[in-house]
Amino acid sequence: MFEQLGLIGCGLMGGSFALALKQAGLVKRVVGYSKSPSSTERARQLGIIDSAAASAALAVSGSDIVLIAVPVAATEASLKSIKPHLTPDMLIMDVGSTKRDVMDAARRALREQVGLFVPAHPIAGKEVSGVENADADLYTGKQVILTPIERTLPAQLQKAQELWSRLGCKVLSMSPEQHDAAYAAVSHLPHLIAFALMNAISGQPQGQEFLSLAGPGFRDFTRIAASEPTVWRDILLSNRDELLAQSRIFQAQLQALEKMISSADAPALEGLITKASMTRAHWSMNSKNRA
Repeated sequence: MFEQLGLIGCGLMGGSFALALKQAGLVKRVVGYSKSPSSTERARQLGIIDSAAASAALAVSGSDIVLIAVPVAATEASLKSIKPHLTPDMLIMDVGSTKRDVMDAARRALREQVGLFVPAHPIAGKEVSGVENADADLYTGKQVILTPIERTLPAQLQKAQELWSRLGCKVLSMSPEQHDAAYAAVSHLPHLIAFALMNAISGQPQGQEFLSLAGPGFRDFTRIAASEPTVWRDILLSNRDELLAQSRIFQAQLQALEKMISSADAPALEGLITKASMTRAHWSMNSKNRA
C-alpha cells in the first residue's frame, strides 16, 4: 500500500505502528527519527525501522506516509520541520491523545498543505513506554478516532480509514472539539484521578504501609498512574478547559457521596452506588474496546 513510512518518534506508539504496517504488508520500508539518537538506534536494532535518519526532514524525504508520534506539545515543531519535504499525495497522521490543539498546530505549521494531515487517536497503549515495548498487535481490535476538518483532502481521509481498518481497527470520525470533550471525561480525568490518588496515599506518614496492603482492585484502578509523565503532562495541559470542566463535575459527585456518608444517609448512598454499578455493568457488556 505504501512505499516508505517516515516515522517521527520511535517510541511505543510509533514503533508499534511501524511493526503493525510491516506485519500487515502495508509498507516496504521504514525510515525513523527520534529526538534521542539512542531511541532511533534501538529501533533499528530491533528491526522496527530499516534505517535511521539524522532529522525529521530526512525521515520524511522520499516517504509517501508519515506518522508523527511525539508528545502533543512537539507536534507543531515537527510539522514545521517536515513541511518543505511534503508531496501532494503524502498522507500525514499523528497519534496524539488531544486533537483541537493538534489541529490548530497543523493549520499554523502546514498552512496550504494542511489537507494532507489526518489527525488520528488510536485508543490503545500501555503503562510502559519506550520502543523496546513496541507491539505489532497493539492496535488490533482497538478503536481509532479520526478528526478531519473541512480542509482535509478526501483522498487522504480515505487512505487513513483504509489503513487503520486493515490493521484490524474500528475507525470512527468526529470533530476535534467532540473528541476532546469526550476523552476529557473517559481518559484524561481518570488519569488525573489516578495521579492524585497515588500522591494522596504516598504523601501520608503511613502511605507505604497502606500501599503494601492494597489488593488487585487497587492495582487495576491505579494502573494508569504509571503512565509516562512527560506525555501526560502535555495531554492534561493541552486539554485543560475540557478537563477542568469534567473535574468539577466529578468533584460534585464526590461531594454528594461524602455528604451522604457524613449524614449516614444509607438509602441515598446505596442509590448512588446502585446507579454507578448498573451503569458500569451495562457498559461492560456492550463495550468492545479497551484503552
